[in-house]
Amino acid sequence: MNQIPVKDVTPGKKAKGGEVETYNLYAKREHIYVKFYKGFFKNFRIISGFIMLAMFYGVSWIQYDGRQAVLFDLPNRQFHIFGMTFWPQDFMLLSWLLIILAFTLFFVTVFAGRLWCGYACPQFVWTWLFIWAERVTEGDRNKRMRMDKQPMSKEKAVRKGAKHLIWILIAAASAIAFVGYFSPIRELVPSIFTWDLGPWETWWLAFFTVATYGNAGWLREQVCIYMCPYARFQSVMFDQDTLIISYDEARGEPRGKRKKNADKDAAGLGDCIDCHACVHVCPVGIDIRDGLQYECVACGACVDACDDMMERMGYEPGLVRYTTEHALNGKKTHLLRPRLIGYFAALMVMFGAFAWAIADRVPLEVDVIRERGELYTTTPSGMIENVYTLKVANKDQEDRQYRIAVSGLDGLNMISETEISVSAGELLTYPVRLQIAPDALPGRNSDILFKVEALENSSIVTETESRFLGPIPQR
Repeated sequence: MNQIPVKDVTPGKKAKGGEVETYNLYAKREHIYVKFYKGFFKNFRIISGFIMLAMFYGVSWIQYDGRQAVLFDLPNRQFHIFGMTFWPQDFMLLSWLLIILAFTLFFVTVFAGRLWCGYACPQFVWTWLFIWAERVTEGDRNKRMRMDKQPMSKEKAVRKGAKHLIWILIAAASAIAFVGYFSPIRELVPSIFTWDLGPWETWWLAFFTVATYGNAGWLREQVCIYMCPYARFQSVMFDQDTLIISYDEARGEPRGKRKKNADKDAAGLGDCIDCHACVHVCPVGIDIRDGLQYECVACGACVDACDDMMERMGYEPGLVRYTTEHALNGKKTHLLRPRLIGYFAALMVMFGAFAWAIADRVPLEVDVIRERGELYTTTPSGMIENVYTLKVANKDQEDRQYRIAVSGLDGLNMISETEISVSAGELLTYPVRLQIAPDALPGRNSDILFKVEALENSSIVTETESRFLGPIPQR
């Protein structure tokens, strides 16, 4: 059964007198026509969105030390971020970074609700960009609604075509910018115009173009309501001191329409004039007057729209505002509370540990592998010999000369060359032969230490333990 057989209530009003609202769980999605508006929170969102878009589209074009500053080179398993190169072995650092970002989101949510969704989430940054394209081509809310009800005409086809063309161009530019972080963008863009793309680049460009066009142009709020997990679990992080966008019911009710200069007190009305301005500007189509809802992305559009109407009516702004449940109930709001302090303390500890790990990171990794085919060999001169394979990874962004030394046994000699050259980002496999006189062995199994040090920079050094095997000493 798709629909609960109960009596509907008037849209935009709460159920009264035992009536229950009807919800069709399989109802067709209704397009949300967002009305143009102005206000403080819109300006703040435009600034934050511009910063996000500028970073997304621009960072991949930055050059650093002769290469793309940020490049995730998957074929070579190297991740270049300005002056640092990370390898798959550095995955733990990425894990730590994701944990830090998660705790940052928790901290911000406990303090001020869904600020991430309203002002920084890529889904809504692009959604607002697509809404802008819709408005400049088809007009504001009422004009778009009238146009959609009319039969197809030349003007309608031109306006619709222009809208979708802008959407496709934005989606294609976004796909190019995204793929440009994995394939050098200064080579990618010319390859697009010369049709000289590889199969994987073609696939991902097409995929992200279609995904951006569909998510920001067609799905929009459906991604947030049905696909994003954050909307589902963010409520467990809220408390009565969390800043949320709320409607002041005590001040606004009973709502009702009236003329500008009418005496609302004499008519027994609250400040809400029931203009639905807060609903018309909401990108997810909810009525904030129905209370806190998980669909709300805290973008502040309803606050700006309501404040504008209050100003026109000569009323005090803030009927819809950022506030807390305690403040709405006339209680004191506690900004500093144990959970918020706990998140902040954990965040600072993790951030400090992560910064120390990055600062203390040595751009050199050495693995020592003993020859497993035989334990040891005896040379014609009677020396005991072990063979090792050194895998030297130069994680730096410049070529390096390294010196190899071994210690742990007196009289141990390295037959191989002690100096090697490794190019930037190269993993060099280097065989090493060690020999020692039988009477110098203290036991059958002895600990040794390989030391690899950069000749130009003594701070780049790595030590790796291994074992030297030989016969049982004759005593």
